[in-house]
Amino acid sequence: MAKYNITEKKEKEAVYRSLVSPALMDELKEKILNVIVMQKKYKDRNFSAKRLAEELGTNTRYVSAVVNVKFHMNYTSFVNKYRIEEAMSILVDKRYKDLRIEEVSDMVGFSNRQSFYASFYRLTGITPREYRLQHSAVLVKSKKK
Repeated sequence: MAKYNITEKKEKEAVYRSLVSPALMDELKEKILNVIVMQKKYKDRNFSAKRLAEELGTNTRYVSAVVNVKFHMNYTSFVNKYRIEEAMSILVDKRYKDLRIEEVSDMVGFSNRQSFYASFYRLTGITPREYRLQHSAVLVKSKKK
């Protein structure tokens, strides 16, 4: 059995994806990136695809279609990717070395430890603790030189 019970997802073809014009798709892609990444809404654990759609003046099917087609993942994976990337930088930042892993998880928008660990492992292949240990060891080695 795979660690953290992660299974590969099979690609499904949703009919509504073809209903979104390429021009609208590109426009929504930019707007989604602006809201999720630039405004850092990924840190808000309650910022759902429904709230994103409302903010963009569209519906969740369009948001879902754009995220699937343009980013090749579902909405949750898309948001979690940015959360994990921020967590990775926090985990190796010496200013945050005294933070517990759960506190880092909370800072980047995860609502529970299990989903943080599973998402982190899925994206990096190691646990947050292993990541921190590996990178703190690299920092120590580079300081000795």
